[in-house]
Amino acid sequence: MKVLVCDPISATAVQTMRARGLEVDVRDTITAEELLAEIPAYTAMVVRSRTKVTRAVLDAASHLKVIVRGGVGVDNIDVASAQAREVRVMNTPAASTDSVAELTLAYLLALARPIVQATLSLKAGKWEKKKFSGAEIQGKTLGVIGTGRIGRAIARRAAALGMRVLGYDVAPGEPAPYLTMTTLDELLAQSDYLTLHIPLLESTHHLVDADLIAKMKDGVRLIHCGRGGVIDEDALYDALVSGKVAGAALDVFESEPPKDTRLFTLDQVIGSPHVGASTKEATARIGDEVAELLINFE
Repeated sequence: MKVLVCDPISATAVQTMRARGLEVDVRDTITAEELLAEIPAYTAMVVRSRTKVTRAVLDAASHLKVIVRGGVGVDNIDVASAQAREVRVMNTPAASTDSVAELTLAYLLALARPIVQATLSLKAGKWEKKKFSGAEIQGKTLGVIGTGRIGRAIARRAAALGMRVLGYDVAPGEPAPYLTMTTLDELLAQSDYLTLHIPLLESTHHLVDADLIAKMKDGVRLIHCGRGGVIDEDALYDALVSGKVAGAALDVFESEPPKDTRLFTLDQVIGSPHVGASTKEATARIGDEVAELLINFE
């Protein structure tokens, strides 16, 4: 099997695949134009979130049999076109759970205590002690929209810190002692903090729009380390300016990198460039799972 690695995975995983007889080429900065030209030579490809596997790519991939997405979700892959061409699509949903959950928790704490803003102030030579008064999260309510692996990992951590955790999901799953499932409207009305962990589908595109934000508790703080496109960023900007939403922490965006950077002109917004799964530990686990899937692919 000839494998094209389009996004970074661990060197150990590449070595493992080569040791098991796979021919692996690492092109982890490959452009969309280069991918179209080179994909016909490969039977397998590995992507993470950067590379988009479009219908055009699949049309050009005359020998492709399998795509492995290192991470959660496959929304950067045209799955319908892949299935029509009998190309199997696989991912590694469990490998980055803890990394994304921990980043979400870090953002929750950074919204409660304005650590980022205070650091920037100190670096500017200021001493604005009164400006950066924060709040405790103990006793507050966290709403988790999407209670799959990552949502539940966050809920468990937040409950351990003394938060009341509400969850909403179209498929609620098994009961958990640290999570109270409720309706979406009830969750929105009661949550001091909200975190989103749902896939990007036609039904969830701009799920968080002006109408949904209007149902939220005044002064809510929003964390998004899930999938870009779930939030209407224009509606979020308006809600932040009005004060309806008191703060936001964003790791994902509808366009990456963002074309509109208005959100980051607001002091109450913090963010990162889609680094939820970017830890050494998650990268190693993802690489190991990718290698296992390809080695065992039939």
